[in-house]
Amino acid sequence: MRSSIPASVSRELSAIFPAGSILTDPADCWSYGYDNSRLHAVPDAVVFAQSHEQVSQLVNVCNQEEIPITARGRGTGTTGGTVPLRNGIVLSLERMNSIIEVSAGNRYMVVQPGVINKQIQDIAGQEGFFWPPDPSSAAFCTVGGNLAYNSAGPRAVKYGTPRENTLGLQAVTGSGKTIRTGVFTTKGVVGYDLTRLLIGSEGTLGIITEAILKLTPLPESKRTLRAVYSGISAASRAVSQIMAQPTIPCALEFMDANALEIIRKHSSVELPANAAALLLIEVDGNRENIKQATKQIEAAAATEQLLEIRVARSGDESAELWKIRKALAPALREIAPGKINEDVVVPVTRLPELIEGLEQLSIRFQLTIVNFGHAGNGNIHTNILYDPQNEAENRRAEECLEAVFDLVIELQGTLSGEHGVGLVKRDYIGREIEPDAMDLMRAIKKQFDPRGILNPGKMFPEPATL
Repeated sequence: MRSSIPASVSRELSAIFPAGSILTDPADCWSYGYDNSRLHAVPDAVVFAQSHEQVSQLVNVCNQEEIPITARGRGTGTTGGTVPLRNGIVLSLERMNSIIEVSAGNRYMVVQPGVINKQIQDIAGQEGFFWPPDPSSAAFCTVGGNLAYNSAGPRAVKYGTPRENTLGLQAVTGSGKTIRTGVFTTKGVVGYDLTRLLIGSEGTLGIITEAILKLTPLPESKRTLRAVYSGISAASRAVSQIMAQPTIPCALEFMDANALEIIRKHSSVELPANAAALLLIEVDGNRENIKQATKQIEAAAATEQLLEIRVARSGDESAELWKIRKALAPALREIAPGKINEDVVVPVTRLPELIEGLEQLSIRFQLTIVNFGHAGNGNIHTNILYDPQNEAENRRAEECLEAVFDLVIELQGTLSGEHGVGLVKRDYIGREIEPDAMDLMRAIKKQFDPRGILNPGKMFPEPATL
């Protein structure tokens, strides 16, 4: 597969894309070679598409010449999924940022992939709706990236992930074919569900150029609660109790003692001195039943080591709590030179075993592990802090990561809930996916992308490493 752009291809690209839409100087291309994983590779060129037709023409040219294409939104991913591992062309979709249609009566919105998540929420909100996926980078990330990784955020515990909130897609396959998947309705069973297949495929099967998003009515009322515990196991047991009762919280976030220490340093929020864990809980619904729903959550959150449980007294206080939660991941970069950031998931009832196991691994490998995340789904962001310049610490961090994955698989979990596979988890997925299933996935990839030009080197380990 070629890693440079032939002159003939450069001429074809100039015919497809207008002036100012192509970068070829390595200095200009440099910043399009990495994402939030800090992994990096310089593409041979960057092109900025503004239409489906341009994407289709680009893929056809690259398919004929076997030039790699890596589709990219804003580069907020954390697993190296948009790093152009084999150089080639980075296709930036950030200029494909049009809202095509908003249909309140049908509860859908049709958008291009470069639209920012927050923009979707703002426009849907004007009609009394929202799109449930709300990752912590919502103010910056694009819907195309949300779909590529199936990125969800806190509200997924009640409202689901992009897979449950997307009706259909338009995409270009690796062979340059345009396909439309799904429907404009909430019911439809004709054919295979290619929409859900494309969502989460990290641009390895097709490049999404349009999406029909399913909208949900905004709730009439919300309550935000903060429950603080003196024992981390008690907090994780409380999660199971909350999820076992009838009222489903629209968010249920967990933070361990190390995360709380970061909160103390980066905010004015007061916490009990012996706080070892915190649950941030949000309940939504009708005004008539929100009080009763809140009481049910409060009762379920009560365990023997509950120090306090408070309901936010105002919208500003609730917003401040969420602001702190969403700032946790960026703040970690300030307290350690390196971190391994994982988003493992286990069944909710096995959260106590996961949290206890992670505590033991922290002691065993003499490394700080900060845990927080979407406890209502069993989705915990596990952050192993270390110094990459310290050879012994670097080795322990890698060994600790393998032990974390072993623990998760033992607890019937999965290695990633929303960050994706990319490069970071690529060589570990054989622990979760059996060889026959892996072979089937490779065959699907080949059907969509016979020459392997779409985001090559991602998702699957090389055969020799299986």
